[in-house]
Amino acid sequence: MKPDAIPPEYAQRRRRLAAVIGDGVAVIPTAPERVRNRDSHYPYRFDSHFYYLTGFAEPEAVLVLLQDKSILFCREKNPERETWDGFRYGPEAARERFGFDEAHPIAALDREMERLLENRATLLYPMGADPEWDARAIRWLNAVRARVRAGIAAPERVQDVRALVDDMRLVKDAHELAIMRRAARIAAQAHRRAMQRTRPGRTEYEIEAELLYEFRRNGAQFPAYSPIVAGGANACVLHYVANDAPLRDGDLLLIDAGCELDGYASDITRTFPVNGRFSDGQREVYEIVLASQRAAMDKVRPGSGWNEPHDAAVRVLAQGIIDLKLVAGALDEVLEKESYKRFYMHRTGHWLGLDVHDAGEYKRKGDWRMLAPGMTLTVEPGLYIRADDDVPERLRNIGIRIEDDVLVTEAGCEVITAEAPKAIDEIEALMRDARGRD
Repeated sequence: MKPDAIPPEYAQRRRRLAAVIGDGVAVIPTAPERVRNRDSHYPYRFDSHFYYLTGFAEPEAVLVLLQDKSILFCREKNPERETWDGFRYGPEAARERFGFDEAHPIAALDREMERLLENRATLLYPMGADPEWDARAIRWLNAVRARVRAGIAAPERVQDVRALVDDMRLVKDAHELAIMRRAARIAAQAHRRAMQRTRPGRTEYEIEAELLYEFRRNGAQFPAYSPIVAGGANACVLHYVANDAPLRDGDLLLIDAGCELDGYASDITRTFPVNGRFSDGQREVYEIVLASQRAAMDKVRPGSGWNEPHDAAVRVLAQGIIDLKLVAGALDEVLEKESYKRFYMHRTGHWLGLDVHDAGEYKRKGDWRMLAPGMTLTVEPGLYIRADDDVPERLRNIGIRIEDDVLVTEAGCEVITAEAPKAIDEIEALMRDARGRD
């Protein structure tokens, strides 16, 4: 990833963080490379906190931030290694291209940190994230403490820097939203393609391949997570990823899949009939889930508590399973006893951004966080009805989830994944038209 120009937002974020660390030093490392086996590595993916503040995608890099200075430590230029592994900026080009005040070789980090921590109040770094970094931070502090008789003081406080960056990441800026909207469009088009290519007799992995093709064809670097392509009873397994079963006539297919574009995730779930036509029972359950999603989205607006969309969805789902005679009792009783959880056992959404389950707390001091413009989240209710003896035949092995990515706006919310069809008539029309072209 070699950008022609680095947007100013990265430097602005560093300045915002520098303003709150006071007389401290913040150290944010990127992720290490991971060995898959022998001399084969997993595809490299940077640390999200580091990338949010730098835009720098190379491994073996560390950001050091002071109130008046940002410093990058990174790999040196090395023509021999570039022959094997590809381009690397080196400190001087990285400093110029990415807007740092200073840049140094990564090998100089320990020496420089012992100097930079002198007479500073606080060391901030990702505490507890990696034992090796914990040990490294202790070595720095001990090295500074050893010079106490020279009148040099070591930081008295150590703080986890991630909490500060998490709060910053909750509200997306214009640069982030532009990428997320594009990631949403790519994923929505992939779900459309999956609907068009699904037929009885194909396999789950064939449809997964259609998704991955569409992601990469449109510039996404990775899937945002392992895609779930779950036909029939497999859709009642929330984290099903085997994706190796044949698709049967009369079953539903649940697809939970999103792409990662320039670090940012999309996350969409759609459920549709393998043969292109919902049965009566499938239609009944689907309409309940769709209504619950609408109720949840009505609560996605500034000033709503994080829990309000979930509570609104649960009320609709609970009433729906009462109407389907899957549970007995009045609505308030079903909600109080949580008997609906047999068929709906997860929350209705999560933060979305650089991570598919993005940074940010859901509660603060015991209270649900209030939604604010610029926050991005998913809304994903579902119902999962296994083939148990007390379940009517027409409802057995129906797993349905409908998930969209939404942006909190001043007026309410914007559904940025709306291009993926979810109304029954739209899904059936899209699949019918695709079959007509065969």
